[in-house]
Amino acid sequence: MTMANVKTGGAASHGGHGHGHHPAPAAAQQVSDYFVRIGCDPLTEAFAKRSFSPPWRGSRPVDSDDVGAVFERIFATPRTETAVAYVHVPFCQTHCLFCGFYQNVWRAEAGPAYVDDVLAELAARSTTALIASAPIDAVYIGGGTPSALAADDLARLVEGLRRYLPLTGDCEITLEGRAFGFDLAKAVKVADAGVTRLSIGVQTFSTQVRRRLGRKLAGPDVQAFLSDLVALGRTAVVCDLIYGLPGQTDETWASDIVTVDQLGLDGVTLYALNMFPGGPMARAIEKGKLAPGAPPGMQARAYAEAVGRLAGLGWLQVSQSHLVRSVRELNRYNAAIKRGVACLPFGAGAGGQANGYRWRNVIDIAQRRDMIAQHREPVEGLALVPADHAAHAMIAAGLEAGRLDLAAIETLRPGFRAAVAPLLANWAAAGLGELCGDGFRPNHAGAFWISNLTSGLSAGLQSATQAAAGGCCEPA
Repeated sequence: MTMANVKTGGAASHGGHGHGHHPAPAAAQQVSDYFVRIGCDPLTEAFAKRSFSPPWRGSRPVDSDDVGAVFERIFATPRTETAVAYVHVPFCQTHCLFCGFYQNVWRAEAGPAYVDDVLAELAARSTTALIASAPIDAVYIGGGTPSALAADDLARLVEGLRRYLPLTGDCEITLEGRAFGFDLAKAVKVADAGVTRLSIGVQTFSTQVRRRLGRKLAGPDVQAFLSDLVALGRTAVVCDLIYGLPGQTDETWASDIVTVDQLGLDGVTLYALNMFPGGPMARAIEKGKLAPGAPPGMQARAYAEAVGRLAGLGWLQVSQSHLVRSVRELNRYNAAIKRGVACLPFGAGAGGQANGYRWRNVIDIAQRRDMIAQHREPVEGLALVPADHAAHAMIAAGLEAGRLDLAAIETLRPGFRAAVAPLLANWAAAGLGELCGDGFRPNHAGAFWISNLTSGLSAGLQSATQAAAGGCCEPA
């Protein structure tokens, strides 16, 4: 996997990626929980830690006896709007320390059969109303490490997507990968098949830090590969960087930003390190084998410095974590996920949502094959999305884009503006952004704390929902 583990902080999660679990309902949050002390440094001290406001909070699980019938109804219901698709490849060559979603070690012999499985799934679903009724304008092939697949298998997979799905003529097809196990011949092969965008997980160009993370290639080798991809000119080329890594210094982070600019990439995504309790990195730190990651204040400074420096070099910030320097870098899939559009999942472990429900495909490949053979739907975590899902998506998308449209959210949930007015006034006074007519614009400090802002506004959404229901509502 490149970066799905850290995308909860602002980008992408890749939205559709295989995170379909439904945690127990969390305690209801109050708007007052997110007030910031006036006079503190808003960039480094606004909140003690970054919070997480998942869009599926409040989802209602479907009874296991009803899963088959509900799932059949989902696919029999046509779409009225353009969707995106996500294809999951659940294999990795190594288990990197920062990753919390490792599933299966990569074995070359497993690739062809897995692609056969996904192609069969695409063929079986292609004629359903959900798939065939409206266009798909972005596809993301993620994982895992999709680029580990053999060139011929990747080509077969992409050609199958184009054959079975109603892709638009300018559909963005992203292949996620890493420099290790990738080469220019494979890049040419996938471009010929229809891939328009390569997203390479770099994390850092510092060889020393990379080695500690479990990455195989030295920084200069990764730079050389990216430079060759850019020179090839067949696709948009973007990469991921993480700030706050153990052993990462101000100097190595600044060097990473300079390198990204000099490589001529089309885009870059900047993610804060997200430490998974009990994960391999957390265990290594507990045992003293790895230095602790940077605290939130240091992460905030790294984020603001990088965004400011890239903006000064001519890069355009299009979302909280993503900056572009090329007109061909559309970042269409990730932007669509934030808007809450339908995401159609394919492959073991892929997650998505459509027609008011969300679900995850079973991750275990053998179990999935057995369920299909038994004519059972190979899904788990099927749930009805919260009633305010569209309003929550509008909050997330607005903050990502740099302007919260209060009037539009009020249309979906009357009472929202009144519920959050004191909170927004506090954030503006504290230096997290500015109120402007019917909107709120987060600045660099507000953007860094975007997950906390989302949580606070979601609490306001819950308050408005509760007021509309006469004081009783479901927990957030």
